[in-house]
Amino acid sequence: MAAEQATVAEQEYLEIMFWIDEAGLPMTGANIARAMQLSAPTVHEMVGRLIKDGYVERNKDKSLAFTEDGRERASFIVRRHRMIERFLTDVLGIPWDEVHEEAERIEHAMSPVLEEKMRLAIGDATTCPHGHPILEGIRERGSLLADVEVGADVTVLRFENEAEELLHYLKDAGLDPGLEGKVSESDEEHVTIKSADRDHVITRSVAETVSVRADPAPPPRAAIPEQLVLSSDRYGR
Repeated sequence: MAAEQATVAEQEYLEIMFWIDEAGLPMTGANIARAMQLSAPTVHEMVGRLIKDGYVERNKDKSLAFTEDGRERASFIVRRHRMIERFLTDVLGIPWDEVHEEAERIEHAMSPVLEEKMRLAIGDATTCPHGHPILEGIRERGSLLADVEVGADVTVLRFENEAEELLHYLKDAGLDPGLEGKVSESDEEHVTIKSADRDHVITRSVAETVSVRADPAPPPRAAIPEQLVLSSDRYGR
């Protein structure tokens, strides 16, 4: 029930800030504006409200950090969102590249009774359909596909950016969380995973948003470079 006292607008900001932090990016006004496709003044105003309401605080370097209450609320919102996505995919049969925006519409108006029914319906599922953990703290870091060398064996863990048009692109390329294969090509323009069924070709910029388990594994780094913008939609969570 942690999110009930926050306004819908505050919940949306807390959700995107949780995603930024989870991706390993600094929680700054610039990154929030980039992720939400909003102007700097708009973000500055809302950040001021979040600070006033006790959800975030400003560090000495001007970056932001959750307060204990803010992290609890953000984690609650994200957990609910990912659970809804799993329900829409597994129970209602909606394709995984179409559930993110549906979950956005449902999550702020869902009753506790409906939420509990959804939790029971998804059973022991531990991730959303895009590979993100429903419960905080069980996230395997992995490597970015763009960093993996040719010849490495990979398993797709998750898609770090859930903007809907990007999810459509990944689905068309045949990539799914859990897909196993081998990196067969990697250059400045494209990365290719060869699986048992086909070649999966995506642009290098999109490969910057795909986390994989790799053998051999490259050195880890933040999921999604700080300056990367791939779609006209805001970043997903």
